[in-house]
Amino acid sequence: MGLLPDIARGIGESIPTTGHLITAYAFGVVVGAPVIVSLAARLPRRALVVAMILALGLGNAVTALAGGYWEMMAARFVAGLPHGAYFGTASLIAASMVSPQQRGRAVASVMTGLSVATVAGVPASAWLGQHLGWRSAYWAVLAVTVLTAALILAFVPSSPGDRSATVRSELSALRKPQVLFATAAGMVGFGGLFAMYSFIAPVVTDVTDLSRAAIPGFLLAFGVGSVVGTMLAGRLGDWNIERTVLGGFVATLVILPLFAWLAPYAVPAVVGVFLIGILGGVLSLNLTLRLMSAAGDAQMLGAALNHSALNVANGLGAWLGSVVIAAGLGYRAPSLVGAALALAGLAVFALGLTVDRRTRRAPDDHPRDLADCLPVAG
Repeated sequence: MGLLPDIARGIGESIPTTGHLITAYAFGVVVGAPVIVSLAARLPRRALVVAMILALGLGNAVTALAGGYWEMMAARFVAGLPHGAYFGTASLIAASMVSPQQRGRAVASVMTGLSVATVAGVPASAWLGQHLGWRSAYWAVLAVTVLTAALILAFVPSSPGDRSATVRSELSALRKPQVLFATAAGMVGFGGLFAMYSFIAPVVTDVTDLSRAAIPGFLLAFGVGSVVGTMLAGRLGDWNIERTVLGGFVATLVILPLFAWLAPYAVPAVVGVFLIGILGGVLSLNLTLRLMSAAGDAQMLGAALNHSALNVANGLGAWLGSVVIAAGLGYRAPSLVGAALALAGLAVFALGLTVDRRTRRAPDDHPRDLADCLPVAG
C-alpha cells in the first residue's frame, strides 16, 4: 500500500487505477487457495509450504520485471496464487505440533509472523520505493522468500500429508453452512479495513498534509497494531471465537468513521491507524480459527479459505475505495465505505451464529472446538 503512489508514477497511471493491482493480487489468492490446497492435500506439508513460498518469490520477481499496467496486473495475480495455500498449510502444521489446548495460540504464532512482516516489510518497502525505486522492493521480497524456504527446511519438522484426502473430501467443506457464513463475513466485513488502508499513503500526504517521508511511520503504526492484535487474538480466541469476531466488527464500525473525521490531525490519525491494525490482527486470526473449526475434516482448506476471504475483502475494499475517490469524494471517503462494509460483515456473521444455534442438535456436523478438528502430528 505504501508503494502505490510510486508504482502509479512508474507505470503512468492514476492512483485509483493503480489500486486495481491490489485487486489482482487478491483475486490470485482467492483462486489459488482452494485450488492448490484441494489438489495438494495428500502431499507432505513441509514440502508444500516450501514450494509455495518459492512460488510467491517468483511471482514478485515477475512483478519487478513487468513493463506496463497490464503486465503488472498479470504478475500480481500470479504472485497471489500461492499466498493462501502457504498460510493455510503453515497454520495446520503449527496446530499439529502442539497439544490441543495450545492450538489456537499456535495458529496465532503463524499469523504473528505475518504481522511482524508487516511491521518490518511494509515500511521498508515504502523506503526502498522512495530511495531505490519501487521495483527494488519486489526484488527484496524474492530474497526474503528464498531465505524463508531455507529456514523452513532447517527448523520445521517433516509433516506428512493426509493420505486419505481427495479433492472431493476437501471441497466438501464448502457445503457446510458455517464455513460459508464465516467466509462471507470475512469477504465483506474485512473489506472495511482494506478500504481505508489501501489508500493510506495519499491520506498521509493529501489529508494529514505530511510529507512522503511520514508514510513509513504510519505503515509501521499499522504493523505494530497488527502484531499486538494477533498476540491478543490467540488468547481471545481460546476464550470465545464468536464473541471476539463480533466485537472486532463492532469496534471497526466505530473506529473507521472516527479515523475519517480525525485524519487531518497527525497524532489522532496515527493512533487510528494503530487501532485499525489491532482490529485487523484480532479479526483475521479468529476468522481463521472459526473456519478451521467449521470445516471439520477438511482442515487445510478451512485454514486456507480465510486467506481467500480476506483477499476478496482486500480487492473489494481497494476497488470501492478507488470508486469513491474517482467520484471526487476525497481520500477520507474509503473509511466511510469501510464502516458500511464492517456493518455488513457483522450482520452476516451474526446471522451465521443464529443459524448455528438452531442446528446445534447435530453436533457432529458442526464441530465447535478447534481441538476436535485437528490431529496432533506424530
